[in-house]
Amino acid sequence: MSILKNFLESELPRMQKNDIRLMAIGDRQRLPEEVRESLERGIAATSGNSKLTLNLALSYGSRDELVRAVKTISSLCLKGELTPDQITDRIINENLDTRQIPDPDLLIRTGGEARLSNFLLWQVSYSEIYFTETMWPDFRKESFLQALLEYQSRERRFGRIGDQLLSK
Repeated sequence: MSILKNFLESELPRMQKNDIRLMAIGDRQRLPEEVRESLERGIAATSGNSKLTLNLALSYGSRDELVRAVKTISSLCLKGELTPDQITDRIINENLDTRQIPDPDLLIRTGGEARLSNFLLWQVSYSEIYFTETMWPDFRKESFLQALLEYQSRERRFGRIGDQLLSK
């Protein structure tokens, strides 16, 4: 955790200079207080930046994220601010850690693994998934371009079949 704290503090000037917005998903309350404070300072300091977003997954698990969202929504229902029949995909999305970012179009899974490993389970429901044997440290520009070429060759259907796309 000290490496993370040092990174957050040492890279803040570079993030500011390059107009990079820092965000984080996960249960921040599980982070040590001094790390959480550095993270919150970095997020606040870069909140107006818009060229690139660096989103760190810290103490993140998708099931945990969904449980936290359900608890928040349940609390709104108990307070009378929401009824169960008002719960929609939009309401769930608004209570996820990723509420401020779009769902990914492409998920690249490196290292020959063919599983999602509890990562963005709700958000990747319509993502294209690209599996590669290349290990993460070796995943470079050429690997990324190969993934993009594969992605471009796919038909994005978002749960529909090809005929349904044509009839729209």
